[in-house]
Amino acid sequence: MRNGSLHATLRAFAEDAAAQLAYDTSNGAEVPFELVEERRSRRPTLYCYQALTGAFIADRFAVLSALTTFAPARQALERLEGLDAYLESRAETGPPGATGEAALRAFLAAVFGETSSFELDGGRFERAYEELEAAVYEGRSLSTAVASLRGLELESAEIALGEGLALARGDALEGAPPEAVWGLERERGRPSTLMVLRLEEDGDGIDAAPLRFRRLLSALRLFERGTFAVTPVCWVRADGGAWRLAPLPGVGAAGPSGDTILLPASQEDELRAFTNLVARRAPQTGEVAWALRRFELALERTLPLDALTDHLLALRALLEPEGPASGRLAQRLAAICALGPDRPALAERVARAVTLERTALAGLVGSEETEVRALVDELATHSRALLRDVLCGHLSPDLVGVADGLLEETLPAPV
Repeated sequence: MRNGSLHATLRAFAEDAAAQLAYDTSNGAEVPFELVEERRSRRPTLYCYQALTGAFIADRFAVLSALTTFAPARQALERLEGLDAYLESRAETGPPGATGEAALRAFLAAVFGETSSFELDGGRFERAYEELEAAVYEGRSLSTAVASLRGLELESAEIALGEGLALARGDALEGAPPEAVWGLERERGRPSTLMVLRLEEDGDGIDAAPLRFRRLLSALRLFERGTFAVTPVCWVRADGGAWRLAPLPGVGAAGPSGDTILLPASQEDELRAFTNLVARRAPQTGEVAWALRRFELALERTLPLDALTDHLLALRALLEPEGPASGRLAQRLAAICALGPDRPALAERVARAVTLERTALAGLVGSEETEVRALVDELATHSRALLRDVLCGHLSPDLVGVADGLLEETLPAPV
């Protein structure tokens, strides 16, 4: 197997398709048959019925296309350069622009063969997948980059995120470098989660790994509260060759260690959609981009006061363009992030954070570390919520206008 992400994506779709087709047949949908004549020398001719499974799948394909695993599987196939060769080998055709759907129909027909029973057989799936890879990767090489991710555990063996990117359990990724799985000094007691990028030789090039891993790390930090960090090195290889170590600049340093978060299988679709959305919509310039970078820098700080300052800088970029002298940050943040009765308390805590920042600048902060850590956690929660909602389109990027509008609604009506 050369492309584990593709394998996992197609396996998920095949399992869902098998369940759907089995349900349809149990509720009256009939697989068509044809009478096949088998002539034998000096022996009576045999006649048998042969299931037209491919025709049945094609007839039910509109139903299968509504499955949640359909779109990721179609998109994964459409990104393969050699897909036309596979369709030709399976004598399958499709309209222009729909090669992914035609390939999925052909693949399901290969998986289920000439059967009227839709129970997914692991051996048949593997043979069908080997046939697919042999066709699409003929004459091509597949480059792979992996990096260790701290702070996240997976329930599933691998989560395909799209465009060659995936998350995988280190102990489940076939042929993964031991140093990436267990640490350079083999110090880990449990395997790492790995960021994985697989690209064809004639694609964008494996040099895209730092940027792709950086964007994935940003999405994870916005998706879930946790201490996520990536090693400053990655491992790269072409096809099944030897792994070589390569620098991975720009992914951020490891902040203070925290609890490892388990991602259940039930959240995988949500994570896949969110990472793709962030990759498309995250701005490269402007206040939101600057705030996002400051938010991430805060998560990478080891000193609580440094993190406090970064969170305040991120929030000021979003909510206080007039500058800190205006004193508007606390009220605006409270207006968006708290309900009416809770706004004064939140505004007071934000004002306290600003005071601690000022005293730190003067070198006067003493034993308030516990208080600072609590404020850092709270500011991180609000920064994450604002950035998520803006990137997802739930909030207007004009957060100042949103906050001031909410504050005006609380003013007493003129007499």
